[in-house]
Amino acid sequence: MTDKAISPLRQRMIEDMTIRKFAPKTQHDYVQRVKHFAVFLGRSPDTASFEDVRRYQLHLATSGAGVPTLNQSVSTLRFFFKITLGRADIVNHTQFIHVPRKLPVVLSPEEVARFLDAAPELKYKAALSVAYGAGLRVSEVVALKVSDIDSKRMVIRIEQGKGHKDRYVMLSPHLLELLRAWYNAARPQGWLFPGMNPVNPMSARQLRRACDTAAQMAEIGKQVSPHTLRHSFATHLLEQNTDIRVIQVLLGHAKLDTTALYTRVATKTIREIVSPFDRITAKLREGAEPPA
Repeated sequence: MTDKAISPLRQRMIEDMTIRKFAPKTQHDYVQRVKHFAVFLGRSPDTASFEDVRRYQLHLATSGAGVPTLNQSVSTLRFFFKITLGRADIVNHTQFIHVPRKLPVVLSPEEVARFLDAAPELKYKAALSVAYGAGLRVSEVVALKVSDIDSKRMVIRIEQGKGHKDRYVMLSPHLLELLRAWYNAARPQGWLFPGMNPVNPMSARQLRRACDTAAQMAEIGKQVSPHTLRHSFATHLLEQNTDIRVIQVLLGHAKLDTTALYTRVATKTIREIVSPFDRITAKLREGAEPPA
């Protein structure tokens, strides 16, 4: 996109995204992807044909772009053509790539305890403990404010989580004790976990670095990220026989199918299932003649 030729078009697209309450980062990413498409075309993207869109997708695929990049480009182009340009049939000329979902990495309760104990400092120990203790996404952890911790009702308010939805999650007494220790030590104002400049919250990148350090110090061989703690939270709840619909609400999942993935990694639950082979064997033994 060149500013001279495309500014009105870009402005219209931004307005369309603003109407739909797209987050600032999402708007920025969409604009950048349309700019890349325009560079590929060598002209204004609103003059593109469906064959141009196909060529661009082929260009991305053959240049080594990963599946997330390809799917993000499809989402952007569908929005641009369907909403901003009113060319809804573009959907028929773009395809998302569906890949099998991999099972998430899950830590055992013992590994989680070692991991949190190895956190580099109190601030990060508290933040990572919230990620596990309440099952939060990294973006939700760093966006927490002091006022989101409701010790009277023993809940944490998650404001505008994924899908622009508010929800409440439980606040365990032990987690509250840790958060109070952090508050008394740092006296954060506004953001619960402020960044280097207290005006801003701690960045997701900062928390991921602390996570890497804790995993190394705890000598955990698995690939660990803040999201691993969320996976572990859900799996451990399932192994405690918590209703899967309750877990869905706590995680903020729109679909139960997403939460049901954890039934495939809840090994304690799997181990406790009685195999039909054992039942048959038991019956055969009951009916067998006693040895002479």
